[in-house]
Amino acid sequence: MEHQNIYILAIESSCDDTSAAVLHNNKKLSNVVATQHIHEEYGGVVPELASRAHQQNIVPVVHQALAKANIDKKQLSAIAFTRGPGLMGSLLVGTSFAKSLALGLDIPLIEVNHMQAHILAHFIDEENNPKPQFPFLALTISGGHTQIVLVKGYFDLEILGETLDDAVGEAFDKSAKILGLPYPGGPLVDKYAQLGNPKAFPFPKPKVKDLNFSFSGLKTSILYFIQKQVKENPNFVEENLNDICASIQYTIIDILMSKLKKAAKQTGIKQIAIGGGVSANSGIRQALKDAENKYGWTTYVPKFEYCTDNAAMIGIVGYLKYLEGNFSDQSITAKARYVI
Repeated sequence: MEHQNIYILAIESSCDDTSAAVLHNNKKLSNVVATQHIHEEYGGVVPELASRAHQQNIVPVVHQALAKANIDKKQLSAIAFTRGPGLMGSLLVGTSFAKSLALGLDIPLIEVNHMQAHILAHFIDEENNPKPQFPFLALTISGGHTQIVLVKGYFDLEILGETLDDAVGEAFDKSAKILGLPYPGGPLVDKYAQLGNPKAFPFPKPKVKDLNFSFSGLKTSILYFIQKQVKENPNFVEENLNDICASIQYTIIDILMSKLKKAAKQTGIKQIAIGGGVSANSGIRQALKDAENKYGWTTYVPKFEYCTDNAAMIGIVGYLKYLEGNFSDQSITAKARYVI
């Protein structure tokens, strides 16, 4: 099967990025992403605007992906698409388009779980990109999810712990909003954190059972801290921005790493992979690299291209499912909540 010419067109539309990719077997030929900037003025993703933008973007993005891959749609073996989880309006655009195109071309349709794709993105064939061996632990961190997953096989995944309230991406973005930074604020917190003292302002870490996470209390403590300091000194944020961001980032990373260490100890697994939009964070990447020497872990960090929402990761799951003949029929519908 490995030597067959399998061409997968993949479509991703779970939130505010419209993406299409073409894979030849497990190699990426193209990976086009159209980012929606309209949400910046609202300080967060507006679902109705996101779905409208997907409708505008999806045809040009698919066209561009096919052109960059230098293949005709008649060469496609199957179409993979994000079924969920995500914003229902956004998911419906990608799902409807994928179903229609698969029907028109009379080729198989393959539904993909977005969070599973973040994990399996590690298996896209890239130069100088070693792949994790089963079993491994995956820390999936994004705007909507924070999970520790035991990965025993491509389709044998078990959630060991997850957030009980807010996800880590929300913690970064809401903290940025409290500091008056524009949306999306997570990357800006990372940028300023690199210039500050991570131990300048200690924030409380939540006590959560087992391998689960909670970030709502941390957000509240940051809000109260900033309000108190600004009352005493209106220029406090401006004067201490780097140190505040460094302290917030340090606390969040400490929470993630302590749970990851616990999971590694409990399972005896020392192969650790990360995925999801927040895995682009430089502090998290560095903490994971430091853990290699400290705990004897082997860590796998995806290319930046595969961290944020993209269709190539949907395509690799589509390829792996194609090999198993795991196809969907036209009755399939989008799922806003979709557990791996």
